[in-house]
Amino acid sequence: MGALLDWDQRLFTRVATARVPGADPALRRLSHAANHGRLWFGAATGIGLAGGPAGRRAALRGLGSLAIASFTVNTLVKWSARRPRPLLEGVPAIRHLARQPHTTSFPSGHSASAAAFATGVALESRRYGVLVAPVAAAVAFSRVYVGVHYPGDVLAGVAIGAGAAVLTCRWWPPRPDVPERERPAARAPALPLGKGLVVVVDGPAGGGVPQTSSLHVRRLRALLPDAEVIERRPDDDLAELLAVAADRAVETGGALGVCGGDAGVAAAAHAAAGRELALAVFPAGTTDRFARDVGVPDFEDTSVAVARGEAVSVDIGVARSGTDDTGWFLNEFSLGPYPEFVRLRERLERRLAGAPAAAVALARVLRAARPVELNLNGRPRRLWLLLAGNGHFVPEGLAPAFRPRLDEDLLDVRLVDAGRRFARTRAVTAAALGTLEHSRVYEAERVPWVELEGILGADAPAFDGEPRPGTAGMRLEKDYRALVVYRPVRMTGETVREASRAVSRRPATGDG
Repeated sequence: MGALLDWDQRLFTRVATARVPGADPALRRLSHAANHGRLWFGAATGIGLAGGPAGRRAALRGLGSLAIASFTVNTLVKWSARRPRPLLEGVPAIRHLARQPHTTSFPSGHSASAAAFATGVALESRRYGVLVAPVAAAVAFSRVYVGVHYPGDVLAGVAIGAGAAVLTCRWWPPRPDVPERERPAARAPALPLGKGLVVVVDGPAGGGVPQTSSLHVRRLRALLPDAEVIERRPDDDLAELLAVAADRAVETGGALGVCGGDAGVAAAAHAAAGRELALAVFPAGTTDRFARDVGVPDFEDTSVAVARGEAVSVDIGVARSGTDDTGWFLNEFSLGPYPEFVRLRERLERRLAGAPAAAVALARVLRAARPVELNLNGRPRRLWLLLAGNGHFVPEGLAPAFRPRLDEDLLDVRLVDAGRRFARTRAVTAAALGTLEHSRVYEAERVPWVELEGILGADAPAFDGEPRPGTAGMRLEKDYRALVVYRPVRMTGETVREASRAVSRRPATGDG
């Protein structure tokens, strides 16, 4: 230990007395800017505003990691180590901070916060992680350069910060930038400039925001000028409009497109699969879970895939009563207040991390919920919630974030049992701790089908979050690889460049 401390002292002396031209005022100001996490709160705000959903997730994970690291350092470690600060002898006066810290030296809280934020951001977005990492490294180095920490303090802080960021994955697994690149491709017609593609624009709320829908129409015509774009009017029936568009696509040998949220995409999927048409999804909803899981988070991705003729096959979830289809879903089927739980959790996740947001949302929806009584595969059950996902959602629990695959021919069934004592309290507590998958009130299983009979006490079942009339008994199963969806196979920077070239070939026409 003595040799290690001696090495730490010698290295501190070399760094603190080194002369780096122009670095003295810059590193002093940078070190000061990181006080109380101000630098990282500012960075999180910028990333969240500029980065879209991925940027918001990165900012939230970075701040959550910072909070864990700061608590660990300042509450647990510093007061047990009690290492004195380095002496400022030999450190040039120009580097001295205006206010020298009065806490103990080991470990470096600034370094822990910097490493935690940078690692948390990188776990969600490599692009923003690359931007933040040099700043975080400079902050950590500055603590030795201005003479307030030994190098060992900084290294320990970095280790704690990185560990705190990795720990957040226990409750909130990172979402991959591009899902399942390796899935085999499916056959779909290549439609350069969109010729033969018929797109129905549903809008973010079922056609209820004309200005927003018109923006989508103009964007589609700019990217795919030869496509036929149909804008849904407020009095149009979406299913009928999609059926007409699909029939037209069959006549031209093209494909069906839809611009809207998950509910509109599910309706389009049914129309396309029934006519063996490929589907082009242009995400324009609030969450766009299906589009993100397939791998087309932006219009440009879909446009390039349509031009190239690149696509993949995915499953469709179906609810059947006898020989009749009573509903279909691309994301999930649910009984109980699950749709409200999802909406509330997603709003809370703007301020809270995954597990706390899920716990608060679950507590709120279960407070006013009624148990659902039914026969599940012939067995009488009382449930607070039942979820049947189209494919395996990650992570476990009632806050699924994404699906690595959409063609595995299995339903992901999850439920919260209402038949046990204090089931609601136990479920909320387990959700808050991120241990719901180990709770006895929670069950999860991946199965090819599930039978629901004698459903009582439930509102209308929800298909992809939208209530829809159902029956007292139904069988949930999968139509394996029943739908072909356009998605670029080569997800590289070439995608954006090709989309830009498509726009430049022909200007947008019409007033949209």
